[in-house]
Amino acid sequence: MVPALIGFAALLALCFIGFRVGFATLVVGFVGFALERGWEASLAMVGQQVLHDSMNYNLSVIPLFVLMGVLIVHAQISKDLYDAAYGALGRFRGGLALATVLAAGGFSAVCGSTLATAATMSKVAMPPMRNYKYSDQIASGTIAAGGTLGIMIPPSVPLVIYGLIAEQDIGLLFIAGILPGLLLVTLFLVAVGITVRRNPLAAPAAPPLDPGRRKAAVRGTMPVLVLFLVVLGGIYTGAFTATEAAGIGSFGSAVIAVSRGHLRSFTEWRDCLVDATNTTATIFIVLLGAIVFSQFINLSGLPYDLLDLIDEWELTSFQLVIFICIIAILMGMVFEAIGILVLLVPVFLPVLMINGVDMIWFGILIVLVSEIGLITPPIGMNVFVVKSVLPDVRLGAIFRGVLPYIAALVFALVLVLMVPDIATFLPNLMR
Repeated sequence: MVPALIGFAALLALCFIGFRVGFATLVVGFVGFALERGWEASLAMVGQQVLHDSMNYNLSVIPLFVLMGVLIVHAQISKDLYDAAYGALGRFRGGLALATVLAAGGFSAVCGSTLATAATMSKVAMPPMRNYKYSDQIASGTIAAGGTLGIMIPPSVPLVIYGLIAEQDIGLLFIAGILPGLLLVTLFLVAVGITVRRNPLAAPAAPPLDPGRRKAAVRGTMPVLVLFLVVLGGIYTGAFTATEAAGIGSFGSAVIAVSRGHLRSFTEWRDCLVDATNTTATIFIVLLGAIVFSQFINLSGLPYDLLDLIDEWELTSFQLVIFICIIAILMGMVFEAIGILVLLVPVFLPVLMINGVDMIWFGILIVLVSEIGLITPPIGMNVFVVKSVLPDVRLGAIFRGVLPYIAALVFALVLVLMVPDIATFLPNLMR
């Protein structure tokens, strides 16, 4: 266990001095393995592991869903989604914040990216909220929190990565994320209502949306709704696999973008594909680095030492899951969602499986915990994304604004812990 703990300490040190997680895990994994088995063996392990995993057909689902999300962003449907939600809720006090939550949920359902959702909604939702005198705290906090929905509502890249690491069916994970995703949207709406009730002047009611604009917005969102239903419906019915669904989703997103007047020049396509390639490369570096790091961790015997420790403490499977969730919440204050998954899941995977934990349920839990980390100080990735798009908003105001949503996320975590059927009901119907 000692070599593994030293490895984790070295990993944290590298991350704190500016190394990206992917490169840090690769370096620590390579050096740690070399110290245990020799430099030549470590070089052979890294080469074979990276070659083997990079040729894994299941990994193709990642670039396809990333491309789908990038195409949706370039299709600029976020304005229609926001207008449709505004048309339904804008007349209520706090209605623009309510509309932001619904629009973020809808956008993330086809985008799958937390950071893209937060950045896009910052540009779409902040101007109208400022026009109607919303406080920066409520407005920016709602946008940052709404962006977290992108990693729970399918298609979700973190759920894909978890499925690959834990060797779970990605389609089942997507279906499992539907009810928790809807639960989060509902709880976020409740959080807005409570916040506005406590401070009515911070989120005044806005006038109703023009009927013509509302109808145009609803028409604009229909193709996206159809695409979402086709992708998830096809997976649910078994008509196609998650990888095939990603390909269909990417093609459908491109059709939507072109039909809306975008992606009609070589420059637009180049920018779109470069964006998708950069995002995919970043994810693959993190994933492959984590695989190398996990080889070192397995060689050190840490998973088996943990198993002995769990037996010694006489923890039940439920207590074990809570213990891991606490660790993940602490990690979430430093690492982003993918970093948590690739560092934590391989270490505890043998212990979880031996204790009979439902890995679909655990996957939803760990992604839910990652969502909490996205808006929790000191790092809160979504908070910093909103800050980068809205530089005139104080960072402290954004962190104060997300506090009600952190409470909502924690409440959702407790519900899913206590009522596993929230995550497992739909997957069990497919089995």
